[in-house]
Amino acid sequence: MALPKSVLIREVGPRDGLQNESVWLDTNEKRTWIDLLAAAQLPYIEVTSFVHPAWVPALKDARELAQSLNKKDKITYAALIPNEKGLAHFFEANLDIGAMFVSSSETHNKKNMNQSIQETLPVIKQMTADLKAEGRKTRAYLSTVFGCPYEKQVPMDQVLRLTEYLLSCGIDEISLGDTIGEAHPLQVERRLDILLERFPADKIALHFHDTKGMGLANIYTALKTGITIFDASSGGLGGCPYAPGSSGNVATEDVVHMLHKLGIETNVDFPRLIRAAEWIEAKVDRTLPSHCLHAFHSHYLIKDE
Repeated sequence: MALPKSVLIREVGPRDGLQNESVWLDTNEKRTWIDLLAAAQLPYIEVTSFVHPAWVPALKDARELAQSLNKKDKITYAALIPNEKGLAHFFEANLDIGAMFVSSSETHNKKNMNQSIQETLPVIKQMTADLKAEGRKTRAYLSTVFGCPYEKQVPMDQVLRLTEYLLSCGIDEISLGDTIGEAHPLQVERRLDILLERFPADKIALHFHDTKGMGLANIYTALKTGITIFDASSGGLGGCPYAPGSSGNVATEDVVHMLHKLGIETNVDFPRLIRAAEWIEAKVDRTLPSHCLHAFHSHYLIKDE
């Protein structure tokens, strides 16, 4: 099958990347990083999560940050909304896309959401209706699709059932998560073959972690099935706090570099993407796993505007 001509990148670094970091970035620093990502022309930036501060201390300034963004035209600003209280904060900040979460693994959902899957689904349905009533777009993360740290392999029937439910609620886009970096190309191909027999490709995004170095290979496999939406994190920052053994998300600059080499358009400014990754690597004060960050960092000198 031919590769797509263009791909959409969903930048999740400011939310998914920072949620498990022990180094604190203050609100101004987070906003500066988001501005750098916007300058790289990333079309979608997930800026934070309105989760209780006790659960994710790194994002405890979510309300302040979301209400103080330097919003740019043609950039979609999103946030993760765990519950109705988070939804109220989302509307206060006037963001564009509300993202919700459910795991395909019962155990992981209970650890991450402190409730069962069956308790989570009606909350998502109601919040989706509330968002739609206000003219907002919606996104849902379906986690542990390719493996769970507690239950190991999640049955495909469970993934199909939850995908169907979420779409029936009016969710605009479902991001299927490889939460612990367990996926491999053959598994990705098989699962997508089944999913895409029932659901349109433009409703499906993929969220790969690079825990075992398979992230780009999995994306390439997904491209060949017709998927054109991928999550990624600047510098490869991130990891799920409730999934032992998970490491960083696939790095945005690695994904964009591969796509450009394949002749696939992203509209992302690669030199400025490297700059954003350099900035966050310095702030978290550790070497991030992005390959392109270290291969290209000295090639691009961008003057401050």
